[in-house]
Amino acid sequence: MLRGWLSVLLLLGLLIGSARADGVFTAWPDTRFDPAIPSFEAVLGYEPGSRITRPDEALRYLEALEAAAPDRMKIIDYGTTWQGRRLVYAIIGTPQTIANLDAIKADIKALSDPRSLPKADADAMIERLPGTVWLSYGVHGNEISSTEAALLTAWHVLAGQSVQLENIRNNTVLFIDPMQNPDGRARFLAAYEQALGLEPQGDRISAEHDLGWPGGRTNHYLFDLNRDWFRISQPETKGRVPALLEWLPLVMVDAHEMGGDSTYFFAPEAVPYNPHLTASQKQNLHLFGENHARHFDRFGIPYFTREIFDAFYPGYGASWPSYYGGIAMTYEQASSRGLVYRRYDGKDLSYAETIRNHLITSLSTAEVVADNRRKLYSDFYNYRSSAIEEGRKGDVKSWLIPTQSDQAGADELARLLAFQGIEVARASASFRACGVDYKAGAYVIDMAQPEKRRISVLMNRQVPMAADFIADQEARRARNLPDEIYDTTAWSLPLMFNLEATACADKPRVETIAVAGDTPHQGRLENPDATVAFLAPWGEASAARLLSAALRHGLKVKSSDEPFTLLDKRYPSGTLIFEIGDNDPGLNTKLAALVETTGARIVGVNTSWVTDGPSFGSNKVLPHLPIRIAMAWDEPTNSYNAGNSRFIIERRYGYPVTPIRTDRLKSADLRHYDVLILPDSRGRYQSHLGEAGAKNLKDWVQDGGVIIGLGSATDWLADPKVDLLSIRKEKEAQPDGLPDYPKAKEDESTVAGVVIKDREAYDALTHARDRAPDQIPGAIVRALVDETHWLAAGLKPTVYTLVTGRGIYTPVAIGEGVNVVRFAGPEDLVASGLLWQESRNQLAYKPLMVNEEEGRGQVIAITQESTTRAYQDGLDLLLINAIFRGAQHARPPR
Repeated sequence: MLRGWLSVLLLLGLLIGSARADGVFTAWPDTRFDPAIPSFEAVLGYEPGSRITRPDEALRYLEALEAAAPDRMKIIDYGTTWQGRRLVYAIIGTPQTIANLDAIKADIKALSDPRSLPKADADAMIERLPGTVWLSYGVHGNEISSTEAALLTAWHVLAGQSVQLENIRNNTVLFIDPMQNPDGRARFLAAYEQALGLEPQGDRISAEHDLGWPGGRTNHYLFDLNRDWFRISQPETKGRVPALLEWLPLVMVDAHEMGGDSTYFFAPEAVPYNPHLTASQKQNLHLFGENHARHFDRFGIPYFTREIFDAFYPGYGASWPSYYGGIAMTYEQASSRGLVYRRYDGKDLSYAETIRNHLITSLSTAEVVADNRRKLYSDFYNYRSSAIEEGRKGDVKSWLIPTQSDQAGADELARLLAFQGIEVARASASFRACGVDYKAGAYVIDMAQPEKRRISVLMNRQVPMAADFIADQEARRARNLPDEIYDTTAWSLPLMFNLEATACADKPRVETIAVAGDTPHQGRLENPDATVAFLAPWGEASAARLLSAALRHGLKVKSSDEPFTLLDKRYPSGTLIFEIGDNDPGLNTKLAALVETTGARIVGVNTSWVTDGPSFGSNKVLPHLPIRIAMAWDEPTNSYNAGNSRFIIERRYGYPVTPIRTDRLKSADLRHYDVLILPDSRGRYQSHLGEAGAKNLKDWVQDGGVIIGLGSATDWLADPKVDLLSIRKEKEAQPDGLPDYPKAKEDESTVAGVVIKDREAYDALTHARDRAPDQIPGAIVRALVDETHWLAAGLKPTVYTLVTGRGIYTPVAIGEGVNVVRFAGPEDLVASGLLWQESRNQLAYKPLMVNEEEGRGQVIAITQESTTRAYQDGLDLLLINAIFRGAQHARPPR
């Protein structure tokens, strides 16, 4: 063991460009350190890089630094994780800077709104303000090196004695978020330390580097927090966004790790760039990249730029701050995923080395801001000034969100935009704009505001990629090469919320009230003294929360499979019916309390006389009984889809889920469960469940269970060996008239010769057969709803869904089941983003949601991952209907 640990420490000491000053680790040779500021080793008892620091240890060291220099460092709590861990950032500056933080914040706030700031005052602020640098680390819990780099960065700036560090101290305020995802880091460490033996192992197949499902990348609900920046569903992001908006730092860095066989990536990013980034923002990326290159060249450290990591999707930590006018960047270090990692080139990558590289770019970033703070502030001010001017003069003067059937969704969208610093207002009276009449309560978003570009990025149906980039991707596909699109190509919030929202060429003239980011959706209970029943129209998230809460509180509730009319008011299918005679006394009081917690709209009625549609006593009006929901958990499920689906059910709608290890489903007694959810699995359920699992689950469904497959879980349900669905997964559709190369007979090793006349004939003969459809990079498409089916209750005639991957399935045949939701035709299919023409043709008219009966049970498949990232709020009802209405329509023995 001694030899193994000595080898790690030796690598630490011999790192190129590293030096030791007074017995401590530093990335800057010849730097001396103030002994009054405790070193990493003095507080934690080990050298940086010789152990992986636990979340609690990282906080302990930060607190020790604050205690040693309280006039130069402050720790700010900004949130708490699902598992109760603190989320903090540290502010570091000179004693004068720390004493004047409130005044600095006030100047930044004033500078951020040129509408009310004379240019002379802005110039004076730019001259006196210190540059602001926000360094974020560890958003992915298994990307471990950056947290130690954060701690060492803080120590360097507080204790280091050098010209560079003095410049940073005098000209910047440094914000350090050392762990954006402490729950994920803790999960990674628990598994890693369990695998650690006599000495660290560099072999990539060792258990140290193969930690199993779900890994440490994600938070408690298995979210990729680096994709949560504009939906803001998780507590980590909900705390971080207000903190950034409070300070609007000039520069925000997100430090990551990538595969261990790479080197180091920093700005400038790869194409495509989002078209709403400005020329100055793109130019400023080179300031940082060139300075990092200077330091890396000095130390002989390899790096790369302009590859892989693009600046198109606005939901990264390294992109979201760009749209308030900051410079946002990602830094990617090859990961050791432990203390040592043996690369394919035979060299060992040490943990100390990965820390060292992140430390260098962290300090280099602060150095650039210190040297260029006036330019960066001027660019920030001009960004926000030009945004206002664009909004004032552009074709779109305002966005309007009318009152609508899904008012809870409209309220949530308005709140979400306001939470991100966008000015959103609610009309106090009715008005007319762009030829349309709007009722009081409609939301108005004036584009002549500093956040104009963020509005465009989030609300526009289409954010175009550069034409030459798309042409390059088509050329790569022609050569059977993968595309270079890093993430999705579509994210329009009105589409993903499935809401009406209009870009208007006018600015409405109406009195408005500003909307705050924490404004809740207000529910209401009309006629609380009703004598017959209380009704809650279905179709809003608030109604789904009401159903969940009602079942958990023991209320008796049922719902209608069809719309009905009562007292001249039309109620949609799925409307919840609470009959006073079925419930204990005090129903109105209980519902009033649930209105407060769910935001639901409920109306009391004094008659049950339905004039159109099913009456309350009809067989088309069925009771909702309390149910138990199980979910396949662990391998082979896609952890994102499993965790995100569970989050939606538990936290957005308030109903508990029991996770069951997938292998247990082969023999588990599921009679106590009503619904089983199979998350996306990349098509690998068969290898885990086998024949025994298929039989067990099929018997359970036939006995009245409801099984719901999400995404590629449809593959297993449709597998002929399982045969819970009659549909089948499709191969790539072949072009018409595709010739076959002559085939050899079974006993021959040669084939007849063929003359290839031209390139077209060559392409045809070399076209791959029997392969999966091309990968869809992420586009939003239209899907049409069969409104007559009970699973479609509350859905609008058209819904929008993000499509990704290769899963395309045959429709259900008449008599076998129902295609509850199917994709539109090829000409109407794409609503936003990029979809290859071949994908468009093959996906058209295929199912998004199917339902088949199996014995007394129900089998439901949603063929796309509608819950991943929890940012397609408009599709939540597909899953909620599948769960609660699916159980309602099964016939288990009671």
